[in-house]
Amino acid sequence: MYALSRPVARATLSPVFIRSISVSHSIMGAGDTGSPKPRGFLAEKDQFTRREAAQEALYIRAQEMEKLKILRAKLKQSQNHMEELDKYLEEYSKSQGGEQN
Repeated sequence: MYALSRPVARATLSPVFIRSISVSHSIMGAGDTGSPKPRGFLAEKDQFTRREAAQEALYIRAQEMEKLKILRAKLKQSQNHMEELDKYLEEYSKSQGGEQN
């Protein structure tokens, strides 16, 4: 049994099987899709980063403008309601005889 297992052991130790596995990393330039984002001083110079920041700023600005539009509409409704209440109070006070001297 020892004689049978020995050739198998030699076959697994041959240079073909001992070969090291090496993997080279792909090198990407700054700004390439998939490359790590630069930090510090270089972060401000990356075109993709600046474009992305500008798009985010535009999106946020549009959202804020929509919220302001809704708030202005609510304010207008509140002002109209307050005017109606003032008219009602004036009519009520006139009917009580306060200004009918």
